[in-house]
Amino acid sequence: MGRSRTIRMKIIGLLLVPLASMVVLWGVITAVTASESLELRQYKTLWTNLRLPAYKLINQIQLERLASVKLLRTASPADRSATAAQRTKTDAADADFKKLSSTSMNASETIRTQVDAVLTQMDRLDAVRAEIDAGLSDRLRTVESYNAMTDALFGLHRRVAFIDDIPIYEQSRIVIDMGYAKELLTREQAIAVGPTTDAERRLFTQWVGNRRFIIDQALGELDPRLRDTQVSLITSPAYQRMRLMEDQIIAGAAPKSWLTTADTLAKSFQNAQMQASEMLSERAEPVADSVLYRAFLLAGTCFVLVIVSIAFSLRMGTRLSKELGALRLAALEVARERLPEVVAKLRKGETVEVPELSVASTTAEIADVGQAFSIVQQTAVEAAVGQSQLRDGVGYVFRNLARRSQTLLHRQRIQLEGMQHRTTDTDALDDLFRLDHLTTRMRRHAEGLIILSGATPGRGWSKPVPLLDVARGAAAEVEDYQRVTVEPMPGQRLAGPVVGDVIHLIAELIENATVNSPPHTTVIVRGEAAARGFVFEVEDRGLGMSEEELADFNERLASPPEFDLADSDRLGLFVVSRLAARHDIRVTLRGSPYGGTTAIVLIPAEHVSDPPAEPEDRAQEPAPRTMRVVPSE
Repeated sequence: MGRSRTIRMKIIGLLLVPLASMVVLWGVITAVTASESLELRQYKTLWTNLRLPAYKLINQIQLERLASVKLLRTASPADRSATAAQRTKTDAADADFKKLSSTSMNASETIRTQVDAVLTQMDRLDAVRAEIDAGLSDRLRTVESYNAMTDALFGLHRRVAFIDDIPIYEQSRIVIDMGYAKELLTREQAIAVGPTTDAERRLFTQWVGNRRFIIDQALGELDPRLRDTQVSLITSPAYQRMRLMEDQIIAGAAPKSWLTTADTLAKSFQNAQMQASEMLSERAEPVADSVLYRAFLLAGTCFVLVIVSIAFSLRMGTRLSKELGALRLAALEVARERLPEVVAKLRKGETVEVPELSVASTTAEIADVGQAFSIVQQTAVEAAVGQSQLRDGVGYVFRNLARRSQTLLHRQRIQLEGMQHRTTDTDALDDLFRLDHLTTRMRRHAEGLIILSGATPGRGWSKPVPLLDVARGAAAEVEDYQRVTVEPMPGQRLAGPVVGDVIHLIAELIENATVNSPPHTTVIVRGEAAARGFVFEVEDRGLGMSEEELADFNERLASPPEFDLADSDRLGLFVVSRLAARHDIRVTLRGSPYGGTTAIVLIPAEHVSDPPAEPEDRAQEPAPRTMRVVPSE
C-alpha cells in the first residue's frame, strides 16, 4: 500500500476552481467573438431585407410625390394617367418592403419599432391619395405628407446601419446622409415645378440650405473610394447649373429646364448612393470572417488548455472516486443488506454472524471512515440482538403472566357459575353477575397480553356461531355493556376457529367507543352481509377524530407495527391490528354522521357461512354466553 495522503490534498490537486474559471473564460471569449462575427454578417442580411427595399420604396415615393404635384398643378389627363401608373409602382415597392422586412424586423426591439413606424406612415398612403384625387390637398400639404413617409424610412436606415465596427458604421452614416441630400433634392424638384408661392419658396430655401450643408460636411468624411464618385457629381457642370437655378427659384423665378436638370442629378445621386451602400455591405463580410477566425483561434487555444486540465483532473479524480465508490458500496451493503438480514434472522430466532467491513484505500480519511462503518455495523448488530432479546423476554413475561391469569380466571368463572346456580337471593345473584362480567373483562385483557406476545389465545369454538351471537358476546365483554345496542343481523355464521379472535376484536372496538363518547350516549353495533364477506359497524357519538388522526389509525390498522412498550395507551389498537392481520380481516375507521367515529370490520367470505336450512340444536355447541343486564346502582 502506498503512502496515505489526505483527501484535502487530492481535492486541491484536482484544481476544480481554476478549471471551472477557464471553462467560463473560454465560453465568454467564444461567445463574444462569435457574436461580433454574426453581427457583422447580419449587417449584410439587414441590407438585403430592410435597407435595399427601403431605398427602392423611397425612390418610388419620391417619383409619386413629383407626379402628384404635377397633377395638382395641371389636372391634365396625361398627368393623371402618369400618376396612376406611378402609384402602381409605389404599391409594388411597398408590398416588397413589407414582405422582406417581416423576415428581419424582429432582429432587435429598436429595428422592430422603426419598421412599425414606417408601416404606420405607409398605411396613410391611401388617405393621402384620396385627398389628392378629391382636390382637398394643396401642393405644400401633399409634399409634406410624402415627406413624412420618407423621413420614417430614413430613420429606419439610421437604426439598421448601426454596427460595432466603427469605420463601417461611420461610412454608412455618411452614405445615408448623402441619400438624404438626394431626398432633399427631390423635394426641391417637386415644390419648384412651375411658379411658387412665398410659403413654397421659404420651404424651398430651407431645403436647399440643408442639402448643401449635408453634402459639404459629408464629402470631407467619406473614404477616398466613396468620395470620388460624389466629388465628380458635385463638380459637374450640371450640378453647377442646378445651383444657379436654385438661386433663381429662391429669387422668385421659374427656370424652364429646372425639372430636367434636377431629375438627371437625382438619378445620378441615386446610382452613386446605391453603389456606395452595396460597397459597404460587401466590406462587412471580410471583416466578419476576420473576427470569426480570431474567435476560432482563441477558442481553440482555450479548448486545448481546458482538455489538458480536464485530463489531469480526471486522472486524479478517478483514483479518488474509485475509493469513495468502494466506500459507498460498502455503506450501502451494510444499510440495505447486512443489517436487514440480521434483523430478519433475529426475528426468526436464528444466530447471526456479520463479517467485518473492510475498505481498501490510499487516502487516510477514507480508510478511517471505512473503519468507522465497521464499528457502526458491529454496534448496530449488537443493539439489534439486544432489542430482539428484550422483545422476546417481554413477550415471554406477557405470555407467562397471561397464562397464569387465564388459569385463575377460568377457575374463578367456574366457581361463580356454581354460586349463581345455588343462590336464591336476588341481590346476591346480581352481585355474582357483576363479578362474572368483571371476570370476563379480565380474561379479555389477559388474552390481549398473549396476543401482544405473538402467541394465540386458547379460546375457540369447533362449530360455526351466528354472527349476532358473536356481536352480543363482544358487547358482554365491555364494562359499559348497558350502553351498547346490538341491532338485528342476518343469520350468517362465523367459522368456529375465528370466533374467539373476532369477539375479542369487536369487544376492543366497542370498549374504545364507550370510553371516547359521553356516558349518556349509546354505542350501536350493526351487521350485514357484503359482497366479500360480512361487515360489522361499531358507531359511537363522541367527539370524533381529525382527518390526520383517522389516517394515522387506519395506517396502523392496515399495517400492524411492532409493539412499542412506551405506547401503552394504544394497547387496544395493537391488539386489533394483530387480530385483523391474523385472519385477513380489514378494519377501517371513518367519521360518523353524528360527529363521532364508526369502525367498520370486514370479515372475509372464507370465514362466513350461510345459515343452515334447518334449525340446529343450539345446545350441542355453547355460544358466547349472553350476560344478564344488571342495572347500575
